[in-house]
Amino acid sequence: MTFIRRHILTVVAMLVLVYLFVPIAVVGVLSFNNPASDYNTQWNEFSIDAWTNLCGVPAVCQSFGVSVRIALVSTIVATILGSMIAFALVRYRFRGRQSTNLLIFLPMATPEVVMGSSLLALFLNLRFPLGMPTVIIAHIMFTISFIVVAVKARLQGMDPNLEQAAQDLYASPRATFRYVTFPLVAPGIAGAALLGFALSFDDFIISFFNAGTLVTFPIYIWGAAQRGIPVQVNALATLVFFASLAIVLIAQFVAWRRRKALQASVVDSDVNLKALSMDTLPRS
Repeated sequence: MTFIRRHILTVVAMLVLVYLFVPIAVVGVLSFNNPASDYNTQWNEFSIDAWTNLCGVPAVCQSFGVSVRIALVSTIVATILGSMIAFALVRYRFRGRQSTNLLIFLPMATPEVVMGSSLLALFLNLRFPLGMPTVIIAHIMFTISFIVVAVKARLQGMDPNLEQAAQDLYASPRATFRYVTFPLVAPGIAGAALLGFALSFDDFIISFFNAGTLVTFPIYIWGAAQRGIPVQVNALATLVFFASLAIVLIAQFVAWRRRKALQASVVDSDVNLKALSMDTLPRS
């Protein structure tokens, strides 16, 4: 019983991770399958045709490229606007600040069906043609809330004494932001941008309402599921997963290198201080 109490949390965490990653593993395995029918749901024989010819079905690559372009544009715009909103909410006091904080959370709490249908009604009333611009506008609208929340958390966790120290050393506001504030908040902005990109690339419901005849990658998969999803979809999905995993591992490695460098600099400083104190001691 003691062993179970000590390791129950580890066992539960491992089971949850297995539950999360088994479907991803199945998608990866089926990307090397040569299905006997249009439905790639059962293993037939090993094949790398999907990997050597990712664009064997042109519609797959076209929809994938559309989703990437939409995600990039909406992420860039939403990250810039969301970061500015986060700085305003954390650093300044103005009338309507509490109301703005509440409004920021509304897109996160609103069901996507409601948001997608309301945006569709807005575009139709404005006689705005549906397509890539409307999808980009819709994605910016719902991703900006997540970016604001992520950047706000980073700003609120910063030590204000660092900026005050730079100002005490006669640094201008622009120099303080460039050399102190921005480097400290940059990891939070980068993480928020990655989150926004993933949300935009993965979105189906809001895109489906506002895409018109435009076909994004999730919309293509939804349509292809009724007649059989090509194996190339599994290969591209696996490729996206490993690309995301590589970004996370690189970020962790860079953070580890920075911690090691900081620890080494602290140790060197302690050694230098001890050596200096020994040199200043009076000799008998």
